[in-house]
Amino acid sequence: MMLRSLTLAFSMALAASLPALAQDGPLKIEITDGVTEPMAIAIPAFHGDAAVAQQIRDVVAADLTGTGLFREISRDAQVARPGSFGEAIAYEDWRAVNAQALVSAEVTQGGDAISVKFRLYDVYAGQAQGDGMQFDARATDWRRAAHKIADQIYARLTGEQPYFDSRVAFVQETGPKDARIKRIGVMDYDGQNILWMTDSASLVLAPQFSRDGRRLAYTSFDSGFPQIRVLDIATVSSRPLTQDANSMAFSPRFSPDGRWIVYSREQGGNTDIWLMDAASGAQRPLVQSPAIDTAPSFSPDGQRIVFESDRSGNPQLYVVGINGGEPSRISFGDGRYGSPAWSPKGDLIAFTKQVGNQFHIATMRTDGSGEKTLTGSFLDESPTWAPNGRVVMFTRVAPGGNGQPKLHSVDITGRNMRPLSLDFAASDPSWGPLMP
Repeated sequence: MMLRSLTLAFSMALAASLPALAQDGPLKIEITDGVTEPMAIAIPAFHGDAAVAQQIRDVVAADLTGTGLFREISRDAQVARPGSFGEAIAYEDWRAVNAQALVSAEVTQGGDAISVKFRLYDVYAGQAQGDGMQFDARATDWRRAAHKIADQIYARLTGEQPYFDSRVAFVQETGPKDARIKRIGVMDYDGQNILWMTDSASLVLAPQFSRDGRRLAYTSFDSGFPQIRVLDIATVSSRPLTQDANSMAFSPRFSPDGRWIVYSREQGGNTDIWLMDAASGAQRPLVQSPAIDTAPSFSPDGQRIVFESDRSGNPQLYVVGINGGEPSRISFGDGRYGSPAWSPKGDLIAFTKQVGNQFHIATMRTDGSGEKTLTGSFLDESPTWAPNGRVVMFTRVAPGGNGQPKLHSVDITGRNMRPLSLDFAASDPSWGPLMP
């Protein structure tokens, strides 16, 4: 039974060969701000076409264990590997190695298409957890099939929205610190499948995804001074949004509905927050003051904007409504606050905080309460949120004249800090939405 169509030639269906089993109190991993014991999960070799099955299994395992919430049962300990996808599960054998959850899957390939069936089992309850599912895709999209399976498992075992089948825009940096060459790329959340969106002919900064994941707004110096361009990812074509030779425009962000772009505009030595209609280009000032007002970010309902301002003497965070008015200050701790990013869940704001010679990535509630430091180093900056609001990706720059920027991620508890596996310097991440 077909449930819905997906892009990139995906389809998703219930695995009709296995009936759904009802279950009371399904297996769930408890996620708290305290220490979480990773759930032990067994992911035996997937059945079917050996080469692609192994590749898909490995990506599913990497997605899940990379969260820090799951621990994979080693293959050496797997004494009850199913002989086929439809074979009955020997639950007692899996309990003996302390597996709490078990994944069984089968991959078939025909020409340029693949089909992946999978089933998740609650080992201690001795039954399937939810429906079996099937993903059909182009053979070249096997990584996306793997991410979608991992997303389904993650959602069922945590009760949270997933984030593996998503993309990140970033800036690749080459050359010395005082003469960097930069270009924009888009990649899978784990650093794979990189697509280059711009060349290195002109300086580019801070790409930002639209909520639908189809466009990027970014700052370009192709005219000799900073202006905003918007890029269509599918066609890799861009057009200017601002072209005022008497002002500089930078730090653009889309509204959740894609209608507006909020950005910083500098003219005559003063920097304010402006709002632009993305279709017509009509624009108006939103926040004007003698201070430097910059780095705006929309709330997920599109009704408020958080931004950075030095109106109180040093950079702090303020919130203003979409219709303007007097901004409200929300940061009151020691240090300098900047580059805020509103969580897609709407509950938290991530930001960069400088205290002394250390830069931190931190979060706070939208009223400024509950400030929590997640990282700290020579220079951590540019936070961006995973689509489910649980993980923050950011740029970490190593100290020294040859220090290179690298992308890292950390979850909102401050645990599970991880560098992204890229073999080049990268900065300015923007995490896009979950792919359809």
